[in-house]
Amino acid sequence: MAEATFKVEGMTCGGCASSVKKALERVGVTAEVDHEKGIAKVAGDADENVVRKAVEAAGFDFAGRA
Repeated sequence: MAEATFKVEGMTCGGCASSVKKALERVGVTAEVDHEKGIAKVAGDADENVVRKAVEAAGFDFAGRA
């Protein structure tokens, strides 16, 4: 995966977005997360399953590609 956008459910504030961003960066991707749109734009060398696990580990629901 070079670049992809995923839907993330359950984010209600900037702190939520920050938690998702940090979780994604720990698995080796760069991310821009927008809690208002409920999306995470991800770039890097991780597959969708790794992204899903990172989002869920942060306490949010991964809803697939946007």
